[in-house]
Amino acid sequence: MRKRTLAREFSLQLLYQLDITKEPAAEAALENFWLVHNEESIDKELKEFASKLVKGVISNLDEIDKKISQYAQNWQLKRMAVVDRNIMRMGCFELIYCDDIPAKVSINEAVDLAKKFSGVEAGKFVNAILDKIKAEKDK
Repeated sequence: MRKRTLAREFSLQLLYQLDITKEPAAEAALENFWLVHNEESIDKELKEFASKLVKGVISNLDEIDKKISQYAQNWQLKRMAVVDRNIMRMGCFELIYCDDIPAKVSINEAVDLAKKFSGVEAGKFVNAILDKIKAEKDK
């Protein structure tokens, strides 16, 4: 598995944890996460990218949630599956704040995560929302 794909999976786990527990301290959650995964020989680059995603989503959560809500017609963010919501948050963060990552890559990675951790229909839903966010950014 590619490093960034694995980093996104770790980021999703952390965002899911923070969302479920309502834990306000992302930094402490990151430290604990890396301590638990210490034996897996996770390299520095992977940790840095995963941390960037988690911290970026948390720091910009209000704006990201507004953007997702804007395009999720007939869906309230709080009623979405926790996994789907956090995959979209991460994808939205990449689309808006990570100009070094091609939009197509961000969307494809998010769709793959949704298919793997949620289901085929979730992949379609994530793709539709993130594609609309990308289209708005491209204007």
